[in-house]
Amino acid sequence: MRDDAIHRHGAATWSPLESDDWYAARNATTALRDALLSAGLEKDFPYLRADLNAFGHGLVELGRVSPATAERLAELLRLALASGTQRLQEGGGAADHRTRKE
Repeated sequence: MRDDAIHRHGAATWSPLESDDWYAARNATTALRDALLSAGLEKDFPYLRADLNAFGHGLVELGRVSPATAERLAELLRLALASGTQRLQEGGGAADHRTRKE
């Protein structure tokens, strides 16, 4: 892993803004934030943020949530999965998440 940004520039000059992983984490956090806004859960994830670990790998920090929020999120995921399964069974085909604009 000597080719990553930290080793190329040295630890003293490395910046997360030079990291593709930072931008990937930020974009994923933004997408999740938008979905949470649509679901009315924006206030339930106060710790949501993009981050990098000590190795420069991008992460999305969800933070702690209440049991009620976790149950609501679980229900939304179950509904989304059921909806996708139903569309496949009806011949609607699978939506390719890689083709959506980020």
